[in-house]
Amino acid sequence: MFKGRHFDRSVILLCVRWYLAYNLSLRDLEEMMIERGLSVDHSTIHRWIIHFAPLLLEQFNQRKRAVSGKWHMDETYIKVRGRWMYLYRAIDNVGDTVEFFFSAHRDLLAAKRFVRKAMKRHGRPQRIVIDGSHTNREAIIACDAESRLQDRSPRPLRPIRIRQSQYLNNRIEQDHRSIKHRVRSMLGFKSTATAATILSGIEMIHMMRKQQARFAYDLSPSLAAQFEILVG
Repeated sequence: MFKGRHFDRSVILLCVRWYLAYNLSLRDLEEMMIERGLSVDHSTIHRWIIHFAPLLLEQFNQRKRAVSGKWHMDETYIKVRGRWMYLYRAIDNVGDTVEFFFSAHRDLLAAKRFVRKAMKRHGRPQRIVIDGSHTNREAIIACDAESRLQDRSPRPLRPIRIRQSQYLNNRIEQDHRSIKHRVRSMLGFKSTATAATILSGIEMIHMMRKQQARFAYDLSPSLAAQFEILVG
């Protein structure tokens, strides 16, 4: 993963972890590295984040523990080049992150893509709680129908139960805050692709803090320890 890199992997992982986890700018990290005797341009740190965040998330997902069958689904706003885009998210009934999906549009197609992605990774939920969104409801019904048509088991599958309640969906509204808090200090993204990559890294950090990955020798490792395990 680090072959051919000019800097040691410990420096790269430190910069990537600090940027994704804390309210630091790229120039903050550049200055912090100078204080440690390392001359690292902020654009280099940005390239590290774009390159390594997806690789780390891939390794994390291989260790991610199962979620429950009761989900809360919602989307939140993210600004990219002055335009609002949408981060679809789902958590289960104990607060663990199920899945996320970044989209330039908030429509039926985007909602379907998100639900399919979540079901492909975690299987069919028993219940999904949403707010008053008719689009999300239609997406769940359509994806549920597709899933049941493709099912080859002898027993018919029960339809996914959908509960529409703003009050019951406060759980995921609260969970959005951790992501929005980190994004707010970034003052907007410059491109959709960059936003999607960095958001995936922020979501990974959020899951790490929830201890959503399985590690054989440490039940609750620190963020630094988890990064080392993933690249080890």
